[in-house]
Amino acid sequence: MNMMTNLRGRAVAGRGLVAVRAEAQPKKIASIEDLNVAFEAFKKTHTDQIDEIKAGKTDVVTADKLTKIEAELDKLQETIESVNLKAQIGDGHDSAKPRDPEYTAEFQAYFQGREPSAKLEELRAAATKTDGEGGYLAPIEWDRTISKRQKVISPMRQNSSVITISSSGFKKVYSDGIVGSGWVGETAARPQTTTPGLTSLGFTMGEIYANPAASQGLLDDAEIDVEAWLADEVSTEFDKQEGVAFLSGDGSNKPDGVLTYVTGGSNAAKHPFGAILALNSGAAAAVTADALFDLQADLPQEFLPNAKFFMNRGAQAAFRKLKTGDGAYLWQPSLALGLPPTLAGEPVVDMPGMPNVGAGNIAALYGDMVETYQVIDRTGVRVLRDPYTAKPFVLFYTTKRVGGGVKNPTAMRALKISA
Repeated sequence: MNMMTNLRGRAVAGRGLVAVRAEAQPKKIASIEDLNVAFEAFKKTHTDQIDEIKAGKTDVVTADKLTKIEAELDKLQETIESVNLKAQIGDGHDSAKPRDPEYTAEFQAYFQGREPSAKLEELRAAATKTDGEGGYLAPIEWDRTISKRQKVISPMRQNSSVITISSSGFKKVYSDGIVGSGWVGETAARPQTTTPGLTSLGFTMGEIYANPAASQGLLDDAEIDVEAWLADEVSTEFDKQEGVAFLSGDGSNKPDGVLTYVTGGSNAAKHPFGAILALNSGAAAAVTADALFDLQADLPQEFLPNAKFFMNRGAQAAFRKLKTGDGAYLWQPSLALGLPPTLAGEPVVDMPGMPNVGAGNIAALYGDMVETYQVIDRTGVRVLRDPYTAKPFVLFYTTKRVGGGVKNPTAMRALKISA
């Protein structure tokens, strides 16, 4: 990965887009109005296509037009979500002075290769617990910046429960809920009743790393904020790796993914509360409106207030065509900046790692992800400065221990596409 290309930050918004109309139009910034225009065009073209199919005709022109409109809808929605993301992240760095300016100045000096002070040497010895490695725990401002950016960028972190631990592992204790009781008279004996059983469940921890590089000349001469640059590089790389693991990780040096707990998955029998229940889509290799309504009805009521749909953009394209009995579309685009699109009245979270709509696939999850999935961060981010391995570049080997797994499978339902 070319780490130097991102020194000026990622441009996550403001891309020119072509409005969805019959004729080509000049490029402009995407807006909610653009999205609504595109969705109206989609509904009209989709209705025309259905009418043609009912009449026994298949118009290639109509199908091609619909495909282009769907692609434009995806780009418009993605751009609006990018604007929301940029607003949440900000510039990733407060303009105010750091809370510990002395330590931050030492940290900057360390990355530029200048001689560390006696104070930082003492901190290094306390932080690494390994003589001679030259590693440091990042200043707390930088550590918090990485955590903040990851939580906003990663849809799993943003929607899951996240805790930080200081030990090497994490276990959660579950009760089987079996408590004996009975009715008695005022003076009758009270015999001992059964006591609920307790079961513990361990959550797999793994180590994730990034190894960005910068030339020593750049670090010496360029007026860049090393902390902000490194936080940007690390949070992006960690998010990419975590996104896969939190969804489908096999627990081997990485978290157990939420999809592995669905009925039929490798962890389906692991949890004391059972597996995440999967409901069939009701149509071979396709989705149906009835399946969505069944999914919503099957989720326990206590998890409905924070329930959302989780699917990738390809699946959203399939769900976008579903209608109610009176012809209303179940999918609705974002109505304002900061608001996600909805499906059957519930928010839709774009989850890139989810499977596509296909026979046997889990194309969507529905439920309260905060109650379902637990992300576990080990305290601290470790950085090792390596000016030797890839001269003339300086490598910044950065590691963080992270784990995860399902803490309550009853808070989620899965939609499995029928074969």
